[in-house]
Amino acid sequence: MKNRSFLFAQLICLLAMTAIAQSLPKIELHPVFPSLKIERPVWMSQPPDGSGRYFVVGQAGKILVVKKNSGGGDAKEFFNIEDRQPNFNNEDGLLSIAFHPGFTTNGLFYVYYNQKNPGSQNSRPLNFPFRSVISEFKISAADPDKADLKSERILLEVPQPFSNHKGGQISFGPDGYLYIGLGDGGSMCDPYGSGQSTSTLLAKMLRIDVNTRATAGNGARKRDLAYGIPRDNPFVKEPDFGGNGARHEIFAYGLRNPWRYSWDSKTGDLWVGDVGQDLWEEIDLVTKGGDYGWCVREGARNFKPGPASAQYVDPVMEYPHRPNLAPQGLFPDHSPGLCVIGGYVYRGKKFPALEGVYVYGDYNLGTIWGFRYDRDAHKVTAHGMLLDQKKNITSFAEDLDGEVYALTQDGQIYLIAVP
Repeated sequence: MKNRSFLFAQLICLLAMTAIAQSLPKIELHPVFPSLKIERPVWMSQPPDGSGRYFVVGQAGKILVVKKNSGGGDAKEFFNIEDRQPNFNNEDGLLSIAFHPGFTTNGLFYVYYNQKNPGSQNSRPLNFPFRSVISEFKISAADPDKADLKSERILLEVPQPFSNHKGGQISFGPDGYLYIGLGDGGSMCDPYGSGQSTSTLLAKMLRIDVNTRATAGNGARKRDLAYGIPRDNPFVKEPDFGGNGARHEIFAYGLRNPWRYSWDSKTGDLWVGDVGQDLWEEIDLVTKGGDYGWCVREGARNFKPGPASAQYVDPVMEYPHRPNLAPQGLFPDHSPGLCVIGGYVYRGKKFPALEGVYVYGDYNLGTIWGFRYDRDAHKVTAHGMLLDQKKNITSFAEDLDGEVYALTQDGQIYLIAVP
């Protein structure tokens, strides 16, 4: 009996420890760079050069460089294309920056911004009025805190039919390739069917190689690309059909508006916050070749008719736009929201209680949630609200130490901390 009692006590202790390990802590927001002045920050990152600098992207077209541990009052203007007027609507603008893995030696970085096309292009079918631009630049040879705007090399221009659903993030993955998140082109209900069409770059996660060059098509339709195509991209062996075939740049598809995504720095998992339309917001674990359902599905349920044999990848997490829908969701106890902002799996050192928690939020309501995910069991083991606050969250950010930040529309940047 003593041995049984001892084993039972050990089991209770183990279960208690597991419950503690799986629980989610409450968080608070600590202001950083309180003296920094930038309009509508939408992105922040550090270059892999050991300088500790932070680069903060303003949607209107400006990037400021801020020293680590500074108040932000001494920020310098690194990049400015406001004269190109990239921010002509709520979801357009200068939306992100990505530093080449070899930035220390080559000084290369990449930006995503939007432009209006000339009015003469609006009269012909599918000659869309807007475009998204992915460009390469170099830092100034004279000043590492300045960009050389004359060095621009345009990699990709994507025609856009409407002024919303641009996606907006570019980032280098653990594999060294540049990933590009693109929305379905806008309006409502994906009117061009971009989500399920592999002949368009819209509604996709793209993956390209900035270090090589490739060609597409053949014969009279052969064209040079300003980038290479990774050999293991899922549609790389599909025929071109004169530019009408599956696009070889595609990594995954069926995404409505993948505004923000990130890799777990420990596991390499790619997490995407995909903004919903009528009823549901979702977080997806994106893998090569995956079809995430839009516009046949929104979240984990049907939205439009689609092929009965199609295989869609379910979201890992979803939440409703209205409280009365919650019982129908994958997680009936999840509180509602209106526009998901994808975040990061916390791998920092300052707050051990957050270790392994994927942090995400909602733009409209400001709520910040989190969940833990068991990769072996393929399921969420704990989830819940981390903080109820009201500021509009435009983006999350992660520094090179694994600490996570929240950027808000009023121009503030906060460290996510555990009290």
